[in-house]
Amino acid sequence: MLNLIAIDNILVSDMVIEEEFVCDLHKCKGGCCEDGDAGAPLEKEEMTILNEIYQTVKPYLTEEGIREIESRGRYNYDREFGWVTPTIGGSMCAYGFRDKQGVIKCGIEQAYYDGKISWKKPISCHLYPIKINKTKEYEMVNYEPRESMCNPACVLGKKLKVPTYVFLKEALIRKYGAEFYSVLEQVARDYFEARQAVNPAQAITGSK
Repeated sequence: MLNLIAIDNILVSDMVIEEEFVCDLHKCKGGCCEDGDAGAPLEKEEMTILNEIYQTVKPYLTEEGIREIESRGRYNYDREFGWVTPTIGGSMCAYGFRDKQGVIKCGIEQAYYDGKISWKKPISCHLYPIKINKTKEYEMVNYEPRESMCNPACVLGKKLKVPTYVFLKEALIRKYGAEFYSVLEQVARDYFEARQAVNPAQAITGSK
């Protein structure tokens, strides 16, 4: 049964702290950048950022990606997912490129690493395999890796004993702040201690 960790109005699936995950790019080849029904979901302010950084990021993109972006827009609207990054032929994100090993990399992120921009990439990409669903009252933080493609990441996470919330520390702090993450860490410690002693409760609550 799914248990929830409640931190204010944010409900975190216990799988985020229970499951272990570390991306294994040499095996998955960055497949999450091309496997899906749409591009990367964008928050409202991220569309403005894309407009501001596009010319700086453009040299990192493929010719196909540039054509897609400049013909269809720097972001598109999808009925199911809202505003998303454009894709090349309904597959790879238009902001992506393949390196010499065939791994899909993010042109935005590469520009960030090169010190050209201060924005790393869409937060939905940074948080993966966490996905966020919003209601009027809550934000649901769920663990949703792709079953086959992300299997190497699950295997590597178990080998290295790295819980998903630890692997995604930077992204979670970027999204919700350091105080939120500190509470999540403490709740996780309490959770594992309680589980070792007795059966876990249906919901574990933290407050800032």
